[in-house]
Amino acid sequence: MAISRKLVKPLSLLLLYIVIAARADAAITCSTVLNGLIPCLSFVVNGGKVPPTCCRGIKSLYGVAKTTKDRQSVCSCLKIASSSVSGINFKNAAALPGKCGVKNIPFKISPKADCSKVK
Repeated sequence: MAISRKLVKPLSLLLLYIVIAARADAAITCSTVLNGLIPCLSFVVNGGKVPPTCCRGIKSLYGVAKTTKDRQSVCSCLKIASSSVSGINFKNAAALPGKCGVKNIPFKISPKADCSKVK
């Protein structure tokens, strides 16, 4: 049974989501991270105005990522997601915390982030 080409990308994205969600080493899961930041995707790709729901998601994640393990988990999830989504403008991604009034994020959103060094 062959898989339709139209289904390959959605299925691969679903598989990626399942893999990311399974990385629950810390209290914060990747599904929590991704669900909180989905509203940010339009800004990260296209720029423009940051949606208020995006800032709420960033502030919420920042508020619950209290331990080193939590922050490393958030970093790892964002690293995986940023390498999986095409069209991300990493300058826009780096500007998000400041635009939302969150300072001192201990890592950059990048596929090259070294999450083991996040404290």
